[in-house]
This record gives sequence, structure tokens and C-alpha cells, in this order.
Amino acid sequence: MSDYLINIFIPIILTFLFTFIVGFERQNIGKAAGISAHVIVSVAACGIAILQRELFASEIAAGKLNADGQRVIAQVIAGIGFLGAGIILKTGKEVKGLTTASTIWFCAMLGLILGMKKYDIGITMGVFIVIFLYFRDIFRGVNPFKNNHVKRVDDNDR
Repeated sequence: MSDYLINIFIPIILTFLFTFIVGFERQNIGKAAGISAHVIVSVAACGIAILQRELFASEIAAGKLNADGQRVIAQVIAGIGFLGAGIILKTGKEVKGLTTASTIWFCAMLGLILGMKKYDIGITMGVFIVIFLYFRDIFRGVNPFKNNHVKRVDDNDR
């Protein structure tokens, strides 16, 4: 039970908590990618990192290390690039969605880092980015703790 707690539960809970806070900020300032997108991406990335870590440990235990099995994380990074590209919109000289694409990418990387049990790096990054996003909003005059989302016409249809 303690192996499960240390190897799986703690990385997923830490990933969930930090990325929930990031997604909450994005959602409250009216961005399309909110809590759900950030948490799902990050916990999935965390799961992939845990899987890769466990595969590596089992290969070491069996005495047969296969480098091909250690390429899983690279695929997550490439896949998140496609997701981020879909969030960024360019119309004329205006570009929208860069910060949200960046936070999605950050959440995936945080999931990978915490999934690999690199808690010192992950917690430091998580605290830094959360503080940065919330203070940035406050300095811009936006309350990230209050829903600032402008109600769209189609919101009633959901």
C-alpha cells in the first residue's frame, strides 16, 4: 500500500492540485481551456510518466534494459505541441491563446515531472507558475478568484 501511495497516488494528487489552480485561473478569466482541460492533460501526462518509470524499473529488475521503452515521454511532448497549436488563434496582427497554450504545455510537463517523482522540481515550478499567473491577473486589474467569463449566447444551450 505504501508503494502505491508513494509511486502513484502522491504524484497524481500533486499534479491535480497544481493544475486545478492553473485551470481555475484560466477559466475564471474567460478562456476556453479551463479546469477540465488543464487537469485532464496534466494527469494523463503524469500517468504516462508513472508508466514509463514503472516500465524502466521492471526492465531493470528483469535484467533487460530496452531503450525503446523509454521514449514514451517524448511522444507526450510532441502530442501536447499539437494541442497547443490548436489553442492559438491568429487573426490579422492579433494573436490569441498563447498563454493558455503555454499553461496547457506547462501542465503536461508538470505532470511528467511529478509522475517521475521529481517533487522538488515539480513543486517549485508549480508554486512559481501559480503565483505568477495570479499576480499577473491582479496587476492587470482582473480578479482571478471571480468568474470574469462573459456570458455567450450559446451558454444556455449547454
